[in-house]
Order: sequence, then C-alpha cells, then structure tokens
Amino acid sequence: MTGLVSATTARSGVASATTTLQKRRSRTSATDRALLVVPLVLYLAFTLVPFYWMLLFAFRPAGSTALVPWPITFDNFATVWNGSGFGIYFQNSIIVAVASLVVSTVIALLGGYALARFPFRGKALFVLAMLCTQFIPGAMMLIPLFQIFNGLGLTDNLWSLIISDTVFHLPLSLVLMAGFIRNVPMELEEAAWVDGCSRVDAFRLVILPLLRPGIVAVGSFAFISAWNNFLFAIMFLSSQDQFTIPVGLSYLLGEFGTDFGALAAGGVIAIVPVVVIFAYVQRFLVQGLSAGAVKG
Repeated sequence: MTGLVSATTARSGVASATTTLQKRRSRTSATDRALLVVPLVLYLAFTLVPFYWMLLFAFRPAGSTALVPWPITFDNFATVWNGSGFGIYFQNSIIVAVASLVVSTVIALLGGYALARFPFRGKALFVLAMLCTQFIPGAMMLIPLFQIFNGLGLTDNLWSLIISDTVFHLPLSLVLMAGFIRNVPMELEEAAWVDGCSRVDAFRLVILPLLRPGIVAVGSFAFISAWNNFLFAIMFLSSQDQFTIPVGLSYLLGEFGTDFGALAAGGVIAIVPVVVIFAYVQRFLVQGLSAGAVKG
C-alpha cells in the first residue's frame, strides 16, 4: 500500500513537473515570437509608411487631406508625364541604365573569366586595387571627371553618365563574376576542349549558360546603380532634354511652391521599373550572390 502511494505521488510529481515545463516553454516561445515579431513590425512600418505616403499623394485629388486615396485620380501622373517632360526623363534613364548594364556585364564576363582562369603576376594586387576603388566617394571624382568629359566634348551627353556609371560599378562586377566563374568546374571546360571546342566556343556553349544567375545579379546591380545615379547626372547634364529621372524629380521642387502630387507621381513612375525587375530576378539574384560568395 505504501509503495502504491509512493508511485502515485511520483507520477503526480512528474505530471506537475511536465506541466510546469510546458508552461515555461510556452512562455519562452511566446517571448521569442514577440522578440521576433515586434522588431519586424517596426521595421516594416518604418519602411512602408513612406511608400504609402507617396502613393497617397500620387493618387489623391489635389487639395484633399484624406488618409485614404479616394476617389483615385490619375491627374498627377498626367501632369508630371505631359506637363514636365517626364517621358523624356524616363527614356533617358532607360538608355543610360540599359547601356551601363550591357557594357559592364560584357566587360565583367571577359575580365572575370581572365581573373578566374588565367594566373598572372600581380593578380592579387590587381584585385585588391579594384576593391579599394569602391571606398572612394563619387563626389571626390566629380571635378576630374568633368574636366575629362569636357575635354572630350561629352558634357551634357548621356555617354558621360554611361561611362562614369560603368567605370564605378565595374570593379565590383569583375570580382563577383570571377567568383561565379570559379564555381563552374574546370573539368566541364576541359571536356569541351577534348570534343573539339575552342576556348571561346567552350565559354559560349558550356560556361555562359551556367552563369545566368551571376549575370542577372551583376546586371541588376548595374541597372539599379545607373537608374538611381543623381550626383553624376546633375553635374554632367545641363539641357532639359538630357535629364534623367533623378534630375527631373529634383526640378519638380519649386522655389516658392511644390506640387507634391506631381512629385509623388514622378516617384511612383521612378520605382516601377526597379520593382518589376526585382520581382522577376529575385530568385536568380539570391542564387547568384550565394554562388559568388562561396569562393573567390
């Protein structure tokens, strides 16, 4: 009888301890969730509220103070697109961004292949020098670049932006692309050589298809960098028909008044290509950056 009572007491103690442990775990998991959710909510609010405010001003009728854009109007978009020449700014930005993307990606492919496959004296020092250039602020290079472009007759010309954007983005593109190419096994290229391919054919037929995530990653950064560049554009361009979107947006800020609806509509137009591009390339972007970070 005493043994039965002891066993019952032991089971009760175990059950009580288990219940206490479960409650403690529940409180701990709730605390962990709170520590995770609260900062994320605050970060999302800090990030998304300005975007909502921009959308509110863009789609809200002029003179309205409502916190919900209703009724929705597109008058601000018509004003900024037709009245301020924003269509020309958009076209110029597309030209600069696409040209910078193509030029920097092609050079990064060729240079990255050389860094990944060919040993040469001073390669480590060359890579270090390229990476060190990323620490130089663009503002320090404005005067030398302006003098160079002025001597070449490229001021107030979109080529000045294409060249400067490509040059400043190229070191990072080269290093990233070299890392991507190193992750492609050399045996695949050697097998193509055995089958009769030249080095160029092996690169084109074997390596290039495997570099799609890397090409997307490098190209995306080049496009966004050129699309958002304001400092060089405001310095090198002076004619309104050569302005890009960042410069055009700055000229919507008047001295005695600002049409915030038109300014917000211009901001919405400016971010649409970026959002569309990242929505399409995000899976390639993550894959490419992960691949390029493994070696290199």
